[in-house]
Amino acid sequence: MADGICSHINAITEIKTAKKRECEECVKHGGRWVHLRTCQTCGVTLCCDDSPSQHMTKHFHATQHPVVISSEPGEKWMWCYVDDSFVEYD
Repeated sequence: MADGICSHINAITEIKTAKKRECEECVKHGGRWVHLRTCQTCGVTLCCDDSPSQHMTKHFHATQHPVVISSEPGEKWMWCYVDDSFVEYD
């Protein structure tokens, strides 16, 4: 990653991608999601803040895993919760 990017995003050396195109927690509880995010620490795929349950943000608060990627087709970006940092990648 380039200079000027937060240390959490800069530490990512391998992108973890979604194993399935579903929010693991919404599936368990019969919920629905809008968009998906994948945690770059543990690889869990959960729903975004536009989704009713906001599972990825809850995951961050519970685990402090800082960086997620969009798991939406055609989107290649990372977000760091800790530093409020966004970056697109190839």
